Amino acid sequence: MSKLIVSLSPHQFGSNSVKKLMFGVLIALLPTLFVSVWYFGLGAITIIVTSVLSAVFFEYVFNRFLLKKPSTISDGSAALTGLLLAFNLPSNLPVWLVIIGAFFAIVVAKISFGGIGNNIFNPALAGRVFLLISWPVQMTSWPEPSPLSKHLLGYTDVTTGATPLGILSEGLRSGESATKLISQVPDYLQLFMGNAGGSIGEVGAAAILIGLVYMLMKKIISWHIPVSILGTVAVFTGILWFANPDKFADPLFHLLSGGIMLGAVFMATDYVTSPMSKRGMLIYGVGIGLLTVVIRVWGAFPEGVSFAILIMNAFVPLINMYIKPKRFGKNKR
Repeated sequence: MSKLIVSLSPHQFGSNSVKKLMFGVLIALLPTLFVSVWYFGLGAITIIVTSVLSAVFFEYVFNRFLLKKPSTISDGSAALTGLLLAFNLPSNLPVWLVIIGAFFAIVVAKISFGGIGNNIFNPALAGRVFLLISWPVQMTSWPEPSPLSKHLLGYTDVTTGATPLGILSEGLRSGESATKLISQVPDYLQLFMGNAGGSIGEVGAAAILIGLVYMLMKKIISWHIPVSILGTVAVFTGILWFANPDKFADPLFHLLSGGIMLGAVFMATDYVTSPMSKRGMLIYGVGIGLLTVVIRVWGAFPEGVSFAILIMNAFVPLINMYIKPKRFGKNKR
């Protein structure tokens, strides 16, 4: 017999459910999916299918047979985790590493904490960072994007190159100017459309922004986290660029390069690992933006979005504790 939980009034009924929200995010990811397949072809398809099926498989097996719990794969959360993990991987990553990443994301970062609603860290990002730390060479081999027809004949047999952020980072260490280095990467229109090296889903800011507009219109997420992250990155990098344009890249380069768009729109907005209050979301977003720029500019890795989100995930319980929404019916004094 299930427990009947009665909470204090007032009560408000809504049409949203976990399943509806998860599939709403999956729909918002479709433009990014199409762009990734266009630029990375068979490699993107292989990584995405492997990651999604592995995530669903591990969630089903561990819940059904080891934990003796009802299957939860129908709510779409495992499929979403698998897709987001795939979007954070290079398109030539060996299949066995994709499976390991899915295992870590679902079993270690999600199920071990109690399943959906209880995990502290974003599972997809936890899987990605685990792979990056454990297999850095394979995780930083970036196939160069090209139209779909050129990718149909091979999966791992592709030309690889550096990402725009990688070119900037390596060049600055060699003493070259940021202005000269930026001229060597695809122009901003190409970066906006996705014609640049990187993870499967981080290319194509245009597709990601389409997904953002869809989720805002459907009220799946609010604007607070994406805008605070992107705004903080723009302001912080703008200050650095204004102070020394030869040493620091301009804000537009940072916004269109790497995984900042994907992270701000789809990773940082995860319901479980982000704050509940609007003010908390803004603080959370500003923290992610600041950490991202600090890691990009002064850290050992050219990209810092994944680390920044996971670090701020750890602060979410503290943010929720001290920044709470006003109680219903309580007047300000």
